[in-house]
Amino acid sequence: MGPTIRLIACLLALVVLLPAPATSGASTPARARASARSLLQSRQLWATIDVCNPADQPHYVGVRGSMPGDGRATDSMYMRFRLQYVNATTGQWTDIARGPAPPFLAVGSARIARQLGRSFQVRPQQALTLRGVVSFQWRQNGRVLASASRVTTAGRESVKGSDPAGFSAATCRIA
Repeated sequence: MGPTIRLIACLLALVVLLPAPATSGASTPARARASARSLLQSRQLWATIDVCNPADQPHYVGVRGSMPGDGRATDSMYMRFRLQYVNATTGQWTDIARGPAPPFLAVGSARIARQLGRSFQVRPQQALTLRGVVSFQWRQNGRVLASASRVTTAGRESVKGSDPAGFSAATCRIA
């Protein structure tokens, strides 16, 4: 082998040994936007009423949310639950609770999809039609990566907690 061929072979060997650019650490803004878009369009992102005044839990409404994970165990997921009623005067959905928004609850690592639910006790003086609103956040080191809100819809498959088993509704009427 001549000196030129040896030099080319050595250079090629060095190129092969050079580390590849890091892509698994900090994500680019474009990759973060694509990841957020896929989370927000996921079929695993939903909210439902899974308890509506059953005989064994009178005056209770359960709201359950589901959110997809982003696949990163170091990211965290959070949910906030609100209950709304139809205002008879305005016809608008209105939060039952007044004051500051309820806190976000930690759901767990964003490595996988997760569900969480919250029950509300409601003793209205007149019949009310209720729905839930679940707000979702994906966070990394306290910084919000993506967020969304969903109102309750029917036909969802809760992991647990529905009463009766398999119950899923968009609204709940309590008198």
